[in-house]
Amino acid sequence: SMEITTLIENLVYQSGLVAEHGLSFYMEGYHKKILFDTGQSDRFIDNAKALGIDLSDVDALVVSHGHYDHTGGLEAFLKINTNAVIYMKPGAIDAKYHGKDRFIGTSIDPQLLKDRLSLVYERTEIDKGIFVMPHTPLVNADDTAMHGFQVKEGLQIKDDTFQDELFLTIERNGELSIISSCSHRGISNMVYEAVRTFSLPVDLILGGFHLKNCTSRQYEEVVACLNKINPTRIGVCHCTGIEKYFTLKQDLTCTVFYNMTGHRVFI
Repeated sequence: SMEITTLIENLVYQSGLVAEHGLSFYMEGYHKKILFDTGQSDRFIDNAKALGIDLSDVDALVVSHGHYDHTGGLEAFLKINTNAVIYMKPGAIDAKYHGKDRFIGTSIDPQLLKDRLSLVYERTEIDKGIFVMPHTPLVNADDTAMHGFQVKEGLQIKDDTFQDELFLTIERNGELSIISSCSHRGISNMVYEAVRTFSLPVDLILGGFHLKNCTSRQYEEVVACLNKINPTRIGVCHCTGIEKYFTLKQDLTCTVFYNMTGHRVFI
């Protein structure tokens, strides 16, 4: 089976690990070791060591989008790992803001990315059955978390529609798993795109759903989507919010668990 370990997340209960507002996943595919985001700082590296994971052996790093709580440890990772290919969409390291004046983007020495960057424009298989999904059409316009976020393109600051956001799908044993990091373009939209693309039953949906301060309409649409798709299990964390975790447990028909720091999931 394939194992996905949450290296850092907002909560921790396991002795010897630390938490922060951020997210980082580690997974081992058939042939490659893959990191999905790097949290807010280098603390995910310490957690990896405590969990017996050597990040210098990682073959690929996927960057979900360019916010600090997902890319803050990028520079520290690049210094301890000199081989991993970095997958991201164009614009992921553009300057990003919340409320126009609070910088929430990625601070990185561009030289560290030299000869290691692989920009993703189309669905890309990075290991057997593991795909980077760069497109999230807004099938459900009510399910987004983009209000108040801006991005600097050239000399102009614009409303951020998160064209840099991506997610992962994993196809194993005739079933599909969907891994999202923050779901600014909507977890329901990601799920719909994954199911449309692969036409497989869904086993696991894992990640941040960005429901913490969502509208009632957004929440209702997400619940309707997830109950319609009816995955075997859902693991929520990070920007989903603890309160929404409890309501999702009540409102969804499948198994729902909280995916905290140090948690391991098998698919």
